[in-house]
Amino acid sequence: MRLSIHEMADFSGVSVRTLHYYDAIGLLTPGEVSAENGYRWYGEAEMQKLQQILFYRELDFPLKEIVTILSSPNYDAREALRRQRELLMMKRRRLEKLIDLLDDNLKGERTMEFTGFSTSELDATRAAYTKEAQERWGKTDAWQESQKKHYTKEEQATLLEQGNEIFRRFAALRQQDPTCAQAQAVVADWQDFLTKNYYQCTKEILAGLGQMYTADERFQKNLDKFGDGTAAFMSAAIAAYCKA
Repeated sequence: MRLSIHEMADFSGVSVRTLHYYDAIGLLTPGEVSAENGYRWYGEAEMQKLQQILFYRELDFPLKEIVTILSSPNYDAREALRRQRELLMMKRRRLEKLIDLLDDNLKGERTMEFTGFSTSELDATRAAYTKEAQERWGKTDAWQESQKKHYTKEEQATLLEQGNEIFRRFAALRQQDPTCAQAQAVVADWQDFLTKNYYQCTKEILAGLGQMYTADERFQKNLDKFGDGTAAFMSAAIAAYCKA
């Protein structure tokens, strides 16, 4: 089986923009890229890998951890499925508790029960899985790159505010042409911010991020909190910057 990127998107339910982004960050590359027209083609191996990615995403693994896990030469797909099943069963048990609690409330039984909301068991198991990955694959370049940056809570709060300030600058310009010099300067600052504090943000990766800002509803809602249309403006400004 060989699918174009649009067919892959239709088949999997993953948007074309997300597939482009996964390609840009090295998470899921096409099995074949046409030398004549640049068309991306996906085969059975890529479909299986995408399914693995979606299992990890369902379990709230960050993308950078998924890249590290799947890129390891020691990656055991069957073992990964077993661990994913364990985590999903935990998630199901938690959801069942919440459904039971809702049913009690609907019956008029106002039970002051909050343990069902706890994610501590799932979080602990997921952390143990991540720790195991570090021990098994800690010597790989991918893992070391993903773990290079470590910040305290105070430092994280500072970085969050610095990032929000850049978003506010985008929002203030959102009525302007996204190709204008001011907007392009803010894009450059955003790229520098990501490279300095998180990872080497190449133009290819930045372009993928720009697409995600409008393709992923969560990104769009978060950015539009700074002003309606901020996500679309930022995406357009990044696209122009990366084409230059």
